[in-house]
Amino acid sequence: MSIFTGSAVAIVTPMNSDFSVNYAKLEELIDFQIDNGTNCILICGTTGEASTLTDEEHLECIRVTVNRVNKRVPVMAGTGSNHTEHGISLSIAAQKAGVDALLQVTPYYNKTTQKGLVKHFTHIANSVDLPIMLYNVPSRTGLNINPETANELSFVENVVAIKEASGDMSQIAVLAAMVRNRLDIYTGNDNQILPTLALGGKGVVSVLANILPRETHDMVEKFLAGDLQGALDLQLGYHDLIQSIFCEVNPIPIKEAMNLMGKEVGPAKPPLYPMEPDNVQRLRQSLISAGITLS
Repeated sequence: MSIFTGSAVAIVTPMNSDFSVNYAKLEELIDFQIDNGTNCILICGTTGEASTLTDEEHLECIRVTVNRVNKRVPVMAGTGSNHTEHGISLSIAAQKAGVDALLQVTPYYNKTTQKGLVKHFTHIANSVDLPIMLYNVPSRTGLNINPETANELSFVENVVAIKEASGDMSQIAVLAAMVRNRLDIYTGNDNQILPTLALGGKGVVSVLANILPRETHDMVEKFLAGDLQGALDLQLGYHDLIQSIFCEVNPIPIKEAMNLMGKEVGPAKPPLYPMEPDNVQRLRQSLISAGITLS
């Protein structure tokens, strides 16, 4: 039940000036991604501001994405929640909308124990017939998926992958040694694509791909094809830009970058606010240095 190999974009949710979702722009961004080699579209992830979308907006974004993609690549929907029943409800609705896979973040704020994680994810997985990717991002949720816990969950039939955004390569190595072929590993950190692939990972769920879809795709493809130097040149060549798009909390900088490029994706929703002027200048210079044309 592998979901994809390569680069998935954690696509932004474009907003109008009144913070309503710009669905026409979302369709435009989807076409841009597929035309430039992206292997999977993740809708309503962290970068997609799922936490500040209403359930109606959340599910409409999923429906629009499924219809626009039209089976050209897999569509994965973020339907995680810190409320298990809510996560089940969103997941069932996403399956009905026609997605190919689901991304499930760890419960945040109220959190849980490691045993609670197993129960939470298992309940959600058992509510649908879709492959599930776990999402480990403790910097946001305050809760780590320990390797032993991920290993236990790998025996749930449709829990097939994990997006590792802990930043801890040692932990990822331990996890890879445990799960082997039972759980596909993807990085959620654009600055760790090659290290994760070197440990047997299958790709990246990328923020960078919002502005450089072809290059992010090529980084993974080159590595898997044995062109290690070519992949390394891309990873290190975009290091400064990657640092810049995370100089403030995601997705503030990536949306700013897209607007600087003329993509007109609108603002981030409060409580996310516009970047500090010094950081805008830093981002602008990184984009120019990376050879990206600004509007």
